[in-house]
Amino acid sequence: MAVIVTVLLLIISNTFMTFAWYGHLKFTSKPLWLVVIASWGLAFFEYCFQVPANRWGFEHHLSPAQLKILTEAIALSIFIVFARYYFGEALKWNYVVSFALIFGAVFFAFAFR
Repeated sequence: MAVIVTVLLLIISNTFMTFAWYGHLKFTSKPLWLVVIASWGLAFFEYCFQVPANRWGFEHHLSPAQLKILTEAIALSIFIVFARYYFGEALKWNYVVSFALIFGAVFFAFAFR
């Protein structure tokens, strides 16, 4: 159950962060200072979920390394969906291989605890 709560909080936090980091790329006509402020606003909400996710996971016996590996895999999963639907970017074979390798890292991080 602890991993599920951690994963759900990380999904929410990484969704905010993906929009903060990449959402502004569709608005290149806007001044940079404005998109930085907007991104910081979104990042605030990311932290409101990321910090509790890490605290919850750590308190329920996930190591910091496991939390980081899990976070990166979730971030990549969210980014692939985001890139497809927000930018219309196709999923290429080398992205699929990269994705599989990262999920392999998650497997190894959790399989031998």
